[in-house]
Amino acid sequence: MERRLPRLPAQRRGRGLLATRHRLHPVAGPLPAPIRRLRRPVLRFAPSPNGRLHRGHAYSALLNAAIARRLGGRLLLRIEDIDPVRSRPALVAAITHDLAWLGLRFDGPVRRQSEHLPAYRAALADLAARGLAYPCFCSRSAIATAALAAGDPVPRDPDGTPLYPGTCRTLPAPEIAARRSAGAPHTWRLDIARALAASGSLAYGAFDCEGQEWEVPADPARWGDAVIARRDVPTSYHLAVVHDDAAQGITHVVRGQDLEAATDLHRLLQRLLGLPTPRYHHHALIRDPAGEKLAKSRGSQSLQDLRDAGVTPGAVRAGLGFA
Repeated sequence: MERRLPRLPAQRRGRGLLATRHRLHPVAGPLPAPIRRLRRPVLRFAPSPNGRLHRGHAYSALLNAAIARRLGGRLLLRIEDIDPVRSRPALVAAITHDLAWLGLRFDGPVRRQSEHLPAYRAALADLAARGLAYPCFCSRSAIATAALAAGDPVPRDPDGTPLYPGTCRTLPAPEIAARRSAGAPHTWRLDIARALAASGSLAYGAFDCEGQEWEVPADPARWGDAVIARRDVPTSYHLAVVHDDAAQGITHVVRGQDLEAATDLHRLLQRLLGLPTPRYHHHALIRDPAGEKLAKSRGSQSLQDLRDAGVTPGAVRAGLGFA
């Protein structure tokens, strides 16, 4: 018998999910032809080893697996471990154990981002050489102070961070060279104005679990001069994820609604770097009884906690809508 996919809350054809409570409903039958017309689909589940997995991760992984099965595609595992401080080997081992406990199996070798830093460095160098990225020596406190001085309300990006005022965007080349030679810590930022001028209008394809597809206009300008490389590594989440999706041949990205706004920036980076654009599905988030999304930073109950309490993998899957 074919396993059924959960149906997510109703989606409007455009940006985002309607404001509904998270409910799961079965969807019967194969997905329609529009979603199946590409070459063999490839999906990925890409956790970060900076904490234990919780039910929200389990839902996303199980949904990726279910869609991959229905599409006749492959499901890959990627470990997004570019954070040299928070990413720990013990947490990588815990992730693989939790996923196996849930009954998930992945195709091909596991890709670890920490093993591909030279590739990200090359992508960054390409953007910098074309005048699309610049080094930023500002501290977070300096940026916050400058943003407050710009007036109220403080302009913010979709994550709520004050937009960068562009302090280092026009630094003279000799000053930049002197600071870098002296070892001054710096990030790298995308020059959003130049990037948009080089890219033109942008959009990406979205799909839902019922096989419906639509085009979503992308608005990366709302991110401002976003950080694309951290102080401690030559990349950021945004740069690494678009590079890896291309390197792994990902055709369908299934991830949480909290990353939907980031897709605008990812679409821009794809255009600038000449990378293919997957289709995207941003699923509703699993929330706690208070309505807050589950998060490692808030100490949400982990899969290990559930396992220690005697909860079975089948009970976890059933509770998330996967029989």
